[in-house]
Amino acid sequence: MLFTLLCVAALLVAVYRDSRRGVWLAKPLAATGFIAVALIAGALESGYGRLILVALVLSWFGDVFLIPRDKPRIFKVGILSFLLAHLAFCGAFVALGVSPGGAGIALLIAMLLGLLVLRWLRSHIPSEMKYAVYAYMVVISTMLVCAAGTLWNPRGPVILVGAAMFYVSDLAVARERFVTPSFSNRAWGLPLYFGAQLLLASSVS
Repeated sequence: MLFTLLCVAALLVAVYRDSRRGVWLAKPLAATGFIAVALIAGALESGYGRLILVALVLSWFGDVFLIPRDKPRIFKVGILSFLLAHLAFCGAFVALGVSPGGAGIALLIAMLLGLLVLRWLRSHIPSEMKYAVYAYMVVISTMLVCAAGTLWNPRGPVILVGAAMFYVSDLAVARERFVTPSFSNRAWGLPLYFGAQLLLASSVS
């Protein structure tokens, strides 16, 4: 975890200095860190852990594909990687056990949040990206709902906090790509994202 946090700090410095070489070095290393956390915590020892590991590996690829600038096709591949990662997270949470009551309440909240986010982004998303972004919104909202449904489990609070942090961090990505590019987006979005992945990785223990 400390290794990942140090890499995130280095990544923020590289972003601030606009060092592409630094970003290419620090971001994959930071993502490798949360995979290592899952492996050390025993991800290979349970079905839940293996699904979380698959999601983390897909997230690693998503992180790499989102590094290039102004390349919509590669950005779409990055979205696809994260979309598949969220599906793997959903599978893991369902395998752990999802409470219908908790998931139902979360579904109503997620629908409201999703509508607000889409209303905010609609006029900013390029036409060729709209369907990819809409699909991604549906999947990440589903992941959040499934995470809320695990609250009955002792590890449920960690899962829900991690999923919620992931959801919010993606708003920083959306703002950076489609609304207002700024270092401030990465300053809060990247720590939230990597913190979320560390929590989800540690939940396999």
